[in-house]
Formats: sequence, C-alpha cells, structure tokens
Amino acid sequence: MQITKAMAILAIVTLPLAAQADTLSEDRVKELVLEAIRENPEIVLEAVQIIEQREQQRQAAAAASVLSENRDVLENDPNAPVLGNPDGDVTVVEFFDYNCPYCRRVKPEIEALLAEDPNVKLVYREWPILGKGSVFAARAALAAREQGKYEEFHWALMGMQGRAEEASVIRVAEEVGLDIAQLRRDMQAPEIDAHISASMEMSRDLGFNGTPSFVIGDALVPGVIDADQMIRLTEEARAAKQ
Repeated sequence: MQITKAMAILAIVTLPLAAQADTLSEDRVKELVLEAIRENPEIVLEAVQIIEQREQQRQAAAAASVLSENRDVLENDPNAPVLGNPDGDVTVVEFFDYNCPYCRRVKPEIEALLAEDPNVKLVYREWPILGKGSVFAARAALAAREQGKYEEFHWALMGMQGRAEEASVIRVAEEVGLDIAQLRRDMQAPEIDAHISASMEMSRDLGFNGTPSFVIGDALVPGVIDADQMIRLTEEARAAKQ
C-alpha cells in the first residue's frame, strides 16, 4: 500500500479519537487504533473505499475543468479531421489508434450513429500509442487529407486485417488510390506533428489512459460503447444545449 494512502486511511480510522487526542499519548492512540482495527477489520476496507471515492471525485473534477477550458479546441480544431456533419449541433470526439482492437470493434457503432443522426459532427483525434506502426498509420491518415481521401482511407485502415505497419498501411493506401510519393512527403508536414502532440496532451489532461476514448457533450467515456449508448449521449448533449 502506498504511504500516502496508508496515512489517509490512518487519518480516517483515527477520526473518532480526534476529540481525545490532546489527552492521549501517541503510543496510546496507536494502541486504540490497533484495537479498533482488530475488533472491526472492515473499517480498513471502508477507509480504502473512501480514499478511492475521493480520488475519483478529484479526477472527475479536474477532467471537467480541462474539458470546459478546452472545449473549443476539442470540437473546432481546424487541424483535426471531421466526419459526419461539419455543421452538426452535437460534437462527438474520438481518441483512437489504428492498432487498437477495441477501436476497430467500435467502427460499426460509429457508422450506425452517423447513419442514425445526420446532425452529429464527428471529430477524430489520432492518438497513436501502440507502437511505430500506429504512428505511421496516424501520420499517413492525416496526410491523406491533402488528397481529399482521409475518410475513405480511415475506414479502410479500421477495417483492415492484421496490424497496421508501414507495409500494410501503404498497401491500403494504394488500394484507395492515394499517390504514395505525395503521401510520404505530406506525412512530414508540421501540422501532423502538431495534431498528434495535441492529442497526446489533451488525452492526458482529460484523464484518458487508453483507446478508444470519447468526449460527447460533458460526458467523458473511456472504452467501447455501442451505437445505442452513443445515440443516448448525443441526445443528452443536445438537450443540455437547449
């Protein structure tokens, strides 16, 4: 157990003794604490739960503050790919990695959401955290914007078999008709570095630790969610605006 958590637990356990602290020696306080734990060992578990709840609340409050401060960048970054309706009244932001099996699993759910709701703006944050192949795929996808093929290339990469590595990404790029020489040149653009760096920073500040992760209105949603959940969250976000 971490020292800081142990100290916090001790503080909670000894709280009932606080009123007597001035009249008790330090050794006597320790004896009373040990007696309390021996007689009611469940209080340690309760204390751990209290500490964890407080930490979760602290993290949620911090993430909500970050979301409030960075909402415009999240939803309107001109350097982020947009699918769906660019003028939609509700924005869904997805942080993803092409080598994430859960991101691939959520692909049909995203497609179902876009088919169901024509007023959803989908913003993609390329967040390549699963190796060099992921970085290459993210850079290639972002570079495909210069040829007007981001969306087609994105869906093809999400639907490919096997890992996204340089060879497989280039093969898919050829299949969707991208000019490979231009693609490789465009992959070095500073805008691509800026997008990936911003994704890394924002995901960290929002408390995300894996892909996929979503921002839908005021909801921060890590992990796989199905189309029905997405639709419900977008409806809630739309209602909140009204």
